[in-house]
Amino acid sequence: MKAKIRAAFLGMVLVPACVSFMPAQAVADPSWHNVFGPQWMIRARGLGVLPDSGSSDWAPGGVSVLGPDIDINDTLVPELDITYFITKNIALELIAAVTPHTIDGRKGISALGEVGDVWLLPPTLTLQYHFEIGHGIKPYVGAGINYTVFFGEDSGASYRDLEIDNSFGFALQAGVDIPLRDNWYLNFDVKKLWLDTEASVILNDSGTRVKADVDVDPWLIGVGIGYRFGGPDAPLK
Repeated sequence: MKAKIRAAFLGMVLVPACVSFMPAQAVADPSWHNVFGPQWMIRARGLGVLPDSGSSDWAPGGVSVLGPDIDINDTLVPELDITYFITKNIALELIAAVTPHTIDGRKGISALGEVGDVWLLPPTLTLQYHFEIGHGIKPYVGAGINYTVFFGEDSGASYRDLEIDNSFGFALQAGVDIPLRDNWYLNFDVKKLWLDTEASVILNDSGTRVKADVDVDPWLIGVGIGYRFGGPDAPLK
């Protein structure tokens, strides 16, 4: 809980700080952004999704049946993102990927084996600040929001009717774009999502539906290639 409070505080500080860097002429003259180079960037990444998962007791009506804790497996998937540069240094990024995961029980719930499988669609929007350090290398930091859609739930052998609620989360981000040639860039990116949801499932042996609060809290680690376009042809330096 304390970690989530610290992350939220950092985001509240970071986002206004990024916005404060926006030059006045960018607001007064909408065409100002045309002078600094391409305004759009599309990246294709290989994305590692590493949940830092756990749960409360799986219980009906607050009475513990299975005890706490689950494990959600890591996965590697392709990911696409698009970035719009509001100014030379300030940008909005939207990422989209679909990730499959297996939910295994730990501790009291482990005796009943795999809880089930689920697919996640976690679009994430961040506001970024891109730094200038020379040689066209552009590190950046960002903060934003995530909305994760859980679908395709498939219960394990000891369960049925697995349900997981869609949920909003908070995101922090850091990364770097390294120029290759023309408007092509090599990209490294790391995001941390704080994502909580509620899951429920029916136990086959008793017919009891049990619920738990589940922390997914994944790290998203990406490596890929980006291309900037939509403005003057010269690459940014």
